[in-house]
Amino acid sequence: MQTAGRALSFFTWTLEMQSDNPGKDNSYLDWPEETPGGERASFRWSQPGSNICLDFHGNPVNARLVVFSDGNHHMALKDCLDIFLEQNKDLSRIFYVTTPPGALLNILRNGGLHIGNLFIGVSPHVFISPPHVLDVLVAEGAMQTHRPFAQNRGIALLVKKGNPKNILMVRDLTQKNLRLFLPNPENETVSCRGYVDTLRAIAAGEGIDPSFLADTTGRGIVYGERIHHREAPQAVADDRADAAVVYYHLALRYIRIFPALFEMVPLGGAALITRPDPDSRTGKTHAGIVGDGGRWGTEFLRFLSSDRVGDIYTHHGLLRPT
Repeated sequence: MQTAGRALSFFTWTLEMQSDNPGKDNSYLDWPEETPGGERASFRWSQPGSNICLDFHGNPVNARLVVFSDGNHHMALKDCLDIFLEQNKDLSRIFYVTTPPGALLNILRNGGLHIGNLFIGVSPHVFISPPHVLDVLVAEGAMQTHRPFAQNRGIALLVKKGNPKNILMVRDLTQKNLRLFLPNPENETVSCRGYVDTLRAIAAGEGIDPSFLADTTGRGIVYGERIHHREAPQAVADDRADAAVVYYHLALRYIRIFPALFEMVPLGGAALITRPDPDSRTGKTHAGIVGDGGRWGTEFLRFLSSDRVGDIYTHHGLLRPT
């Protein structure tokens, strides 16, 4: 198995990256600000090679609404939280987390987490994730029920601007020496399985040998470590992967915020045609209240079912649930 040539550790909360090319300058993607309501301190201190948090947003101290969410739709969630904050002037502070679901479950069960030497003791009022994850919370008694509010369009490929390997369809992923990025199969099992199953289904329908998805071919699968919605574009930008399999809405996000770096290759052959994930567990996004939801949890859950939120998620490349 070919792992990322650089130790990719957006390790759920801390990014630690070491170059495999001594003497070559590291180049880190300059992600846009995602704090709720644009709340920012006057002093900022971080170093992308060792200490930076991308999926913990806002100030957890005395936050009146805390939202835990899977991360692949973080851009749409951010817009929703901004509007919810504007509409509720007496809601003074929001804190939200957008890591993969496994990390969120562990944070909830343990009452917080360590980020390096920092401990954040926080629990959510609202938990957003695929339905099978929230079913676990219902079974554990942390949540009574949950409801759908968004659905993804399927998958696409992310490639470098100019598409130097001329990747236009799944068949092109079988070319010799092509490096394909996938989420870590152990740490992001559901996303990895969903992507691989979708690619296998397309390959079968087009008479393509699916062995390129295995590590026995020598063509190279570049696995991330823990947070593929940050790791995938970084791997392509660093030229450690020639293509990354991501949800359509993630590819759309990357080409919008990094237009000089990336292109999207829709697997259906046209700009808005994608291939749906055959695993329904990863297709829909649900939300539910944890405990009593506090003062604002129920209000925010109701807001997630509104047409305004549907429009926001549509803008970001997702669909209303069917």
